[in-house]
Parts: sequence; C-alpha cells; structure tokens
Amino acid sequence: MYHSVAAAPNDATRALSVAPEAFAEQMALLGDRGFTPVGTAELAAAWRRGTVLPARPVLITFDDGYEGVHRHALPVLAEHGFASTLFVSTGWLRGPYDTGGGLDTMLSWDQVRQLAAEQVEIGGHSHTHPQLDRIDDDALRFEVRHCRELVADELGVRPGSFAYPYGYSSRRVRHAVREAGFAQSLAVGNALARRRQGPYALERVTVRRSTGVEEFERLVEGRAIARNFARDRALTKGYAMVRRARQVRRKAIRSRV
Repeated sequence: MYHSVAAAPNDATRALSVAPEAFAEQMALLGDRGFTPVGTAELAAAWRRGTVLPARPVLITFDDGYEGVHRHALPVLAEHGFASTLFVSTGWLRGPYDTGGGLDTMLSWDQVRQLAAEQVEIGGHSHTHPQLDRIDDDALRFEVRHCRELVADELGVRPGSFAYPYGYSSRRVRHAVREAGFAQSLAVGNALARRRQGPYALERVTVRRSTGVEEFERLVEGRAIARNFARDRALTKGYAMVRRARQVRRKAIRSRV
C-alpha cells in the first residue's frame, strides 16, 4: 500500500510518502525476485472462481490520488509492465468535484484517465475520505455511491474495487460498499492478503518513506511482518478502544435526547 510518491512531500504526507528513487528500487526488486503484479479485481476474481494466479502474485496499490503517482510511479510501472490499482478519493482530485480536502498536490481527472489508459485499475476510496464507520447511514451511502458514480462518469467504466479510508470498516460499512456495487475492497491490517479474509476485508502492508529496500524485501517475501508492524498494531488496538468508547458515548447521548 502506497500513498504519495514524491521527491519533496509536504509535512502532511511525508511519513506515508515514498521517494521516487526508492519506488524505482522497490519495483526493480519485485522484477528481480520474480513477482507478478496483478490488479485488485484480477486477484479477487481468481480467488472467487478458484482459478490459478500467476507466479508470486503481488498487489501494488496507491490510496488517495496524489499527483506523484502519475509523475513518478507510472513511468516505472510502465517500464516493468506492472499492473497496479489506484484508489481515488473523488472529492480530492483536481477538477469540478474538488472539495479542497486533498493533503498535497492531487491528480487531475485527465491524469486519472491517462493512468487508466495505461492499464492502472482505478478503484474507489470514498468522496471526501472520512472515517466511514463513524458517519451516519445517509452520509455513508453518499460517500461510497457518489465516488463510484463519479469514477464511472469520468472514465466510462464502473470501478469494481474499493479501499476503506484509513483502513477502517465495520459490517455496516462493508455492506454499504457491497450494496453500492463494488465487488471487493481492501483494508490495511499490515498483513498479507489471504483468501479466507473474504472479498471485503483483504489486508495490505504499508510502505513508508522509512521503508528501506531490505525491509521492503522482507515484507514482500512475507517475513517478519508482525515484528515490523508491532508498534502499529498496538497503536491501532488502543485507538480502536478509544473509538468504540466514543461511539458508545454518542449513542448514550442520542438516547437521552
């Protein structure tokens, strides 16, 4: 899971950005180690039908829609002939639907169309990038369906894949994503995707600016992932408890009103 690929990211995106040189080195390693990048829809369809995947399949995914995916990542992907998936927050992209929420320079719709023309799968990532499990049903439906409608309108193809903003989901969120017409969706989890996770809760591994090439190799080989992300998991569990407590408190307040 990538976000920004940038030489000079701003403070908001720096930690989850990757330098262009590091991205090129990581893609070269995938090629050297015999990995075969596939699209998210291709992976899910193969698991759903029980068909054989190519040797050593791997997903290369980008969240949000930062301009560096077009400027820096696309030439490298094209050089290797690698498939990838870009999950866009439609209200963050430059153009007629821009809500102003983008954290750095975002892609334009023309650039998204160019990426799609280069066999990059375009998926949904909500409209304004909220924590989907903390908004009400009407807002949830809008975020998911409006995103899918805009991508379909702009590209002429309905997106089949979705990624949860911040990786947060719930049974209610997953149902909304499925009802909107998405066939599969991705979380974060910092673990390898497994078929048993089901099509609406597939996990990914985060690649950061601090991820060196040796660590990257261990991650894609499936080694020491739990150790590498032990701190993340502890923080995630702690924050999950806080979020659940806030949710219970909000429900209690609403019941008294």
